[in-house]
Amino acid sequence: MQTTVEKLSPVLVQLNIQIDAERVTREYEQAFQKVQRNAKIKGFRPGKAPRDIVQRVYGPRLEADVMQRLVDETFPKATAQEQMFPVNQPTVEPERLRSGEAFSYKARVEILPKIDSVTYEGLEAKRPKAEPSAEQIDKELEGLRRANSTLEVPSPARPAIDKDVVTCDVEVSVAGEVVKNAGSTGVAIEIGAGQVFPELEAAVRGAKLGDRVTAEVEMPAGHTNPSLAGKRASFALDVKEIKERISPALDDEFAKDLGDFPTLADLRADVENQLKNQLKEQSDATLAERLVEALVAANPIPVPPSLVEQQARLSEREILMRALQQGTQASGLGEELKKKVLEESEVKVRAGLIMAEVAKKEAIQIGNEQIEEGLKELAQQSGKNVAKLRAEYSDARKREMLVGMILENKVLDLIEAKAKISDE
Repeated sequence: MQTTVEKLSPVLVQLNIQIDAERVTREYEQAFQKVQRNAKIKGFRPGKAPRDIVQRVYGPRLEADVMQRLVDETFPKATAQEQMFPVNQPTVEPERLRSGEAFSYKARVEILPKIDSVTYEGLEAKRPKAEPSAEQIDKELEGLRRANSTLEVPSPARPAIDKDVVTCDVEVSVAGEVVKNAGSTGVAIEIGAGQVFPELEAAVRGAKLGDRVTAEVEMPAGHTNPSLAGKRASFALDVKEIKERISPALDDEFAKDLGDFPTLADLRADVENQLKNQLKEQSDATLAERLVEALVAANPIPVPPSLVEQQARLSEREILMRALQQGTQASGLGEELKKKVLEESEVKVRAGLIMAEVAKKEAIQIGNEQIEEGLKELAQQSGKNVAKLRAEYSDARKREMLVGMILENKVLDLIEAKAKISDE
């Protein structure tokens, strides 16, 4: 086998591979004899048809089969011989295969870029503040009051006002025609919460029990219901119930009701501590993102387009899955979001290649001890049992993903230790 390489770009090559006539003949004869033994040709018993007739009937299929086998066997050997790492399936342009003659083919394939050096020391990044403000603590306490509030019918009866929860039956129509499956019964609208279109909040504000109010809404072009997308819709809302939210007083008694907090000051201190932990996690995550951005900016290496496409498809699936889990159905992503996902995917792929090179240069390896540490950390984050996670990640593909995550974290720790970090 003879191989020559044409470098079409830093991540795209063409291999010109020639297989000698002796091997072609040997492969062809083996395939021919197998076909001849089992050939069913009219007028002949199985295995008794003359060679020229068998070739006339089965020749094209034989050539195609032998050609595919030769490509499958020689292409991996050629890339290994040239120390290349293909990242996608090759595009093959074969010449005609004939027994007794050498066979040649061209194979274009994307490969991992060659990284001669990588810059990862002295990167600069800012660490976000991780101390909660008094306003953030107050907001959390207000959230606790809301979570422990009750909804009661106002006495005496009155029109709906801000913070009231108004329950309605909703009918939606476009151009005078009711849109099936667009309306609903028992829809709860909290006035001022921003959970529905502002026009609907405005319509029920000031409404009384039993009222029928209407609102006109310009529906967004990307609405999941094609009957409503980009159209002017009329909403008719029948007010079935009005309730006001009654929140407990923010005092020592409220703190005691929530748990082991003798005073409101103790509850406030606990909320502050939880916020600190949350903000610390967010700060660490943001710092890591900024370090990765700095790493990518310092190492503008080329990336294989197929890897970017794979990452983009994975990201799109994750976005659609999250939308589905949140109760939103979507057939696909808009063009603008697709473009953004593609740009982010290129950064992710480039970062992954650079970090792999850093791990290689620093001889970072992940063994059983590191995997066990990673499982314990994952157990703390997810609240799952370590033994259960160990069984879950015994699957080869999942274990490989876990190793990748641990390796990435170790590389990030190394980069951060060598970086110039300043507080925001």
